[in-house]
Amino acid sequence: MSDLITKFNSLNIKSNTTLNDEQKALTAQWEELYKTNTVINHIPELNLALRDSVYLIPNATEISELDVKVAEQALPVVKSLLTSSKDLAAVIGSHRHIIRFIRFVLSKLDTTDDVISDLNLNVALTKEVIEKKKKAAPEEAKAKAPAATKADKKDDKPRGKPDEETLKRLREEAKAKKAAKKEQKAKDQPKEQAAAKPSVSAIDFRVGFIEKCVPHENADSLYVSTIQCGDEEGPRTVCSGLVKHFPLEAMQKRYVVTVCNLKPVNMRGIKSCAMVLCANNADDGKVEFVNPPAGSKPGDKVFFEGYGDEEPLPVLNPKKKIWEAFQPNFSSNENKEIIFKDEDGIKKLVNKKGEVFTVETLVNASVR
Repeated sequence: MSDLITKFNSLNIKSNTTLNDEQKALTAQWEELYKTNTVINHIPELNLALRDSVYLIPNATEISELDVKVAEQALPVVKSLLTSSKDLAAVIGSHRHIIRFIRFVLSKLDTTDDVISDLNLNVALTKEVIEKKKKAAPEEAKAKAPAATKADKKDDKPRGKPDEETLKRLREEAKAKKAAKKEQKAKDQPKEQAAAKPSVSAIDFRVGFIEKCVPHENADSLYVSTIQCGDEEGPRTVCSGLVKHFPLEAMQKRYVVTVCNLKPVNMRGIKSCAMVLCANNADDGKVEFVNPPAGSKPGDKVFFEGYGDEEPLPVLNPKKKIWEAFQPNFSSNENKEIIFKDEDGIKKLVNKKGEVFTVETLVNASVR
């Protein structure tokens, strides 16, 4: 246990605040980043989260152990930026909320830091703004174009006709290039044919964990979930049309199976970066989650039997309709196991341990 956590525990602070669902989801998200030691990869997000809040969790009334944990991981990063930069004002300006937060936590724990505590905050800071990317001025391109044209014209002088020996050499070089191009095309053709027929392993199935789920602000039929899928950059935002199938409380803190390489789609103003896999009964419209085996972790690779050694594509090209080609063959069997029917027979959806993925009650149901 670190010194800061030990000091916090010695204060014996007990919060009487009851967290709502959103606060619980935020707490779980920052706890996960702390446990995986990845708070350092989310410094800009942390600074933004602290802009309008004294504590890490909005509307909290007292410092928590989570505040101390996150401040402890952020401290060395901020110190490194402060001590290595020649523009101290710029660093303070872009990290002002984290610096304020760390100093507050240290003061609560009656401790100091040689850099943060003695930092002079009276330096002139620029106004905090959210910058938008600027498009290149078209006038600059237009201004450069004529100059380039003039330069080209200077070199565009008629030259004498090449001699026969030079012409012969040029013809032979052109012929050799044409032959090499033809040979390379013949070599690449089998690869192109293989690429034209991807297998079901092209689909990136993973175990996901829903950290937080809220209703979509602009669509009554959609939920917006924060799902941990094992990515280094953190959780994904996923929109799901599951409002009529599951109550909001059923969407919190649960393991699911996600499809992670569909092209991100903007759904009523929110970009959805994955899809939750579910089984659907065509007769009564009942929907159930595909459930990972006990002990699964976010990011665990999921695949159909016989396809575990192949790597999925980074992104499924919508024009090639790879998902649409395979999805109609996904279903649940009589044992409620998720299966895929291909030309070689029936393959079960499994993890690296060979454990199967199931649904609660639906048999012979479509899975998508």
